[in-house]
Amino acid sequence: MPRVVFNQKGGVGKSTITCNLAAISASQGLRTLVIDLDPQGNSSAYLMGGKAAEGQPTVAGFFENTLSYSLRSVAPSEFIVATPHEGLDLMHSSPALDEMQAKLESRHKIYKLREALAQLAQDYDRIYIDTPPALNFYTRSALIAARGCLIPFDCDDFSRKALYTLLENVQEIQADHNAELVVEGIVVNQFQPRANLPQRMVNELIAEGLPVLQPYLPSSIKIRESHEQSLPMIYLDPGHKLTQAFVALHGVLAR
Repeated sequence: MPRVVFNQKGGVGKSTITCNLAAISASQGLRTLVIDLDPQGNSSAYLMGGKAAEGQPTVAGFFENTLSYSLRSVAPSEFIVATPHEGLDLMHSSPALDEMQAKLESRHKIYKLREALAQLAQDYDRIYIDTPPALNFYTRSALIAARGCLIPFDCDDFSRKALYTLLENVQEIQADHNAELVVEGIVVNQFQPRANLPQRMVNELIAEGLPVLQPYLPSSIKIRESHEQSLPMIYLDPGHKLTQAFVALHGVLAR
């Protein structure tokens, strides 16, 4: 099932959540694809350890292909590369995404990602889409293409205020473009159980009837090491408490 990880606020852990859930899927034998739509390319760097090599296919190449007509049809799979991790593939980000956004919007290419995922669904058991921290062409494309939506949430007042607008934007996409899209839940990230504010804030979200998922992802310095080594937690330290929280969350989503 295509799943988008989306929040209009930056720094809430979208790439970390995307890559760690995808890595767990792959480690469990599921054919898994990550599509990195953020021009910053954090998911791509996390999985590959650096920028795309010159000449390597990227997601920008996929979108560029939608802008040109050719007698030879280029399959979406031609823009995918293998990561160093078995069963885990990537559609690499590119800074060129910023440059072509206006052209894609003016040419009404908003449904091209959904069409591509319909083809790729035959090759992958799980597809995870990382998005930029903005409601723009790429995030709309992802929300239109996906079946599930995960919303990362940091326990602070700014994140909470942004959450309500975000949910309204997702509901608008559901109503106008993608009735099959389901908000699977809010993923609480960097949770500190001994601090009063995070606990109170999460309890208030639950009391409001919002779909807060458990377990909450604990705060850990280990994630920085994971980023630095370009190794999702399941590969870096399978027994760590944060890894086990990711595994449990993956299990909840698989039900």
